[in-house]
Amino acid sequence: MASYSGAAARPPKKSTVVAESLRSAILAGRYRDGELLPGEQDLAQRYDVSRGTIRKVLAQLAEESLINTRTGVGSFVSFGGRAIDQRLGWGRALARGGAELRTTVLRAELVDDPDLAVSADAAASRFLALDRVRALPDGTPISLERSRVPAVGALAAVPEQGLVEGSLTATLHEAGLHPASGEQWVSVAGLDLEDAAHLQRAVGTPFLHSTRVVRDAGGAFVEKVVSWLDPEHFRVHISFGEGS
Repeated sequence: MASYSGAAARPPKKSTVVAESLRSAILAGRYRDGELLPGEQDLAQRYDVSRGTIRKVLAQLAEESLINTRTGVGSFVSFGGRAIDQRLGWGRALARGGAELRTTVLRAELVDDPDLAVSADAAASRFLALDRVRALPDGTPISLERSRVPAVGALAAVPEQGLVEGSLTATLHEAGLHPASGEQWVSVAGLDLEDAAHLQRAVGTPFLHSTRVVRDAGGAFVEKVVSWLDPEHFRVHISFGEGS
């Protein structure tokens, strides 16, 4: 009578195969640090699996600190967790992502802006106006950011004492303001005379124009920042639909 030592080996699960393929691609450098992975639908079609399987794989890779997945944004490659994440503040996020940029403060002063107080539903009309240019190591400017934040606590002291740890995000936290949610509008527009001079470009040069309004968990106003971004170095990625 024949005897069997065990059942035949089962083929690996589809999620295991997909995870190993993406893991190998990331570790081999086929996806660069901070680069977006293809969307869930594209990955599902590529590997002939369901989007549910892709979500499971992405969750596994996130646990391994190979990617960061953020609702409404997408999945970013992050070797050792070093992904560009605006929640850290641009300076810190870009530095952690490997970008070596120089930041120049153009303006740091307290201003009264009743119109902003009304439009942002802010508690007071006194704000810190902080304008900064970021440039590549060779001195080429790639972004101009104009931030307006409530002039409270450590923020009110910035014109005399500077930013806490050189970071607006750290200064916001020191002042008791904690960004939790917001809205952002992005368009393409030509630089006007003043902005073109700061960015060392010709008047009318097309740049990404971003306006972002940030609030805390209770809905209170935290920051409005208007940015000009060089499209050669910045891009906008938006996910939508089920599972985005």
